[in-house]
Amino acid sequence: MLTIQDCIELSDLTEEEILAIAEHEHVPEMVAVELGNYLVHTASGEKKIKRMIADDIAHAKETGNVKHAAVLKTVLKHYVEHHGKAV
Repeated sequence: MLTIQDCIELSDLTEEEILAIAEHEHVPEMVAVELGNYLVHTASGEKKIKRMIADDIAHAKETGNVKHAAVLKTVLKHYVEHHGKAV
């Protein structure tokens, strides 16, 4: 039986990246794992994930959640470093 952590590890994304997708799409973490796993394996999908994280950053700033925006900036930096097609 696979755990959610097993699925995250198989997705080629970090847990933080998955959580950013879940936040952006307003879906449960497991749905975000499935969506992220699909998107990360295409060039256009990698760019969509980058946009999702950037949108989450903008939303956090708009709502005054500076701490969350800073965390998401770190997530975005890591994502771009590890997914070259996302640039």
